[in-house]
Amino acid sequence: MRIAMWSGPRNLSTAMMYAFGNRADFAIWDEPFYAPYLAVTGADHPMRDAIIAAHETDPASVARRCLDSIPAQKPHFYMKHMPHHMIDGFPLDWARDCVNIHLIRHPARVIASYGAKMDHMSLEDIGFPQQTALYEKLGGIVIDSADIRADPEGMLRKLCDAIGLAFDPAMLHWPAGPRAEDGIWASHWYNAVHQSTGFAGAEGRLPELDATQEKMRHLAMPHYEKLAKIKL
Repeated sequence: MRIAMWSGPRNLSTAMMYAFGNRADFAIWDEPFYAPYLAVTGADHPMRDAIIAAHETDPASVARRCLDSIPAQKPHFYMKHMPHHMIDGFPLDWARDCVNIHLIRHPARVIASYGAKMDHMSLEDIGFPQQTALYEKLGGIVIDSADIRADPEGMLRKLCDAIGLAFDPAMLHWPAGPRAEDGIWASHWYNAVHQSTGFAGAEGRLPELDATQEKMRHLAMPHYEKLAKIKL
């Protein structure tokens, strides 16, 4: 099985990668199109030069590897992807041979979390329009990060059942600290998950946003709500 897990930033995506990576039967790959995205767009992200230097920047080469033999001779392959990394011209046909899962999170939480790491953001930076467009192209299963945090075992069992995969309790806990499979950007983005050994508990009230962030939330909500209607 090849899983393409699609989500915007600040969306439980690294914890989900660690959950699948803690299974003995899965190899994992962390945002393989991030370096091609930075190289082509010129986007000003933290560690931009280091990411481009350390990772493959040719989108065609990355796409081929998405369908190549699975690393470490594992039966299954989990790929963490972001819809906004798939800019026009990047190959996407490989994804039709994958189990596509779309991980969503309430825009207010994404905006507040992303804003704590980045000085500027646009709606496209957090990927909501791209995610709904990608779902329309590929279909797949939708799962909400809030539901996973509220009931990790129940929701992961439900997800595994939906994709025809046996649930493994190893998905619920992982060792603290970084993983060898982390992208080089982990030192900037993954501080919290590196301190974790499992999924955090249910989230509290939605964060308060400033006026600019609130406008962005308003624009993002229709995209979130469209996918939330069909979530597991």
